[in-house]
Amino acid sequence: MDSIKPERQDASRTGELIWLLGQPHLTDYVEFVRRKAVDGADIAPAALVNEWRAANDYYYELSEREAGIAETIGCRPLPRQLRSLETAVRAHPWFQRSFGELPTTIAMVELDKLIASQIHVERGHHFAAAGALGRELEARFHFCIPLERELPPVRIQRLGENRWMFSSQSTDLRSRAVELVGADKLAALGIDGPVAAMIGVPVGFGSNFMSAVRSGKRIALQNGYHRAYALRSAGITHAPCIIEDVTRKDELRLGGDAELNADPEFYFAAPRPPLLKDFFDPRIAKTLQVRPIDTVVEVEITVRSTMSTDWS
Repeated sequence: MDSIKPERQDASRTGELIWLLGQPHLTDYVEFVRRKAVDGADIAPAALVNEWRAANDYYYELSEREAGIAETIGCRPLPRQLRSLETAVRAHPWFQRSFGELPTTIAMVELDKLIASQIHVERGHHFAAAGALGRELEARFHFCIPLERELPPVRIQRLGENRWMFSSQSTDLRSRAVELVGADKLAALGIDGPVAAMIGVPVGFGSNFMSAVRSGKRIALQNGYHRAYALRSAGITHAPCIIEDVTRKDELRLGGDAELNADPEFYFAAPRPPLLKDFFDPRIAKTLQVRPIDTVVEVEITVRSTMSTDWS
């Protein structure tokens, strides 16, 4: 099973993406602009390198001027009127399956000082919904930690006898853990002949809860970047977030994304790591017009049947 994000052929529909310059890796930025940005192939690579270098120098200034700022993040208990919503979330199977390994807290976090291991977000994604929330806390909770939501459309194509492709405009499309389904659950399918079991490859979406990982006094956002950006753009400073606490690297592997696990010292020990508020700083946040991008999950099934002998 492979998950890829190919460039769409129809470039008539474009969107805005904000990229944090000055963060690793420079080659990723240059390649992304060349392949995905509108007219990106016409931009001289040297110009991209120069603006990235200037942003990297600016981050050095921030590391001196704002050293330790990530450790001053505000984290408040949920208001009393949201406690019943927290109880419902904790009882839901989505929460229990996704957050059953590490200690968790659901709290109101300060958006600006969340550590950002993801260096790009889409402008306009969730903007209308965030702008309509106002100051109503219950609506904000449901926006950040939704138990009910309208799922994005998914296109399903059969590419061969045992090969399928699933695609969606949502970056959250993914394959889930392969499941072994027993015969007692297959009667309704009307399969021709007796069945012992079935192997299933679920394809869908994550729980879509805004979540973060906390180590010491620092909190790194993991899921919900577009919503966090949209909320901050709407003038909202704090939002409900599920926080997983880690105390050592092995625990980080359970709750942290690939970027955090690749360089935990940078995010949790550097004087001034990238923060969510950086997406609003014109000296490091570059707005790009990008071609439409779909997330694609391709599933191919291989079946082998052989004879074996028990020589014991």
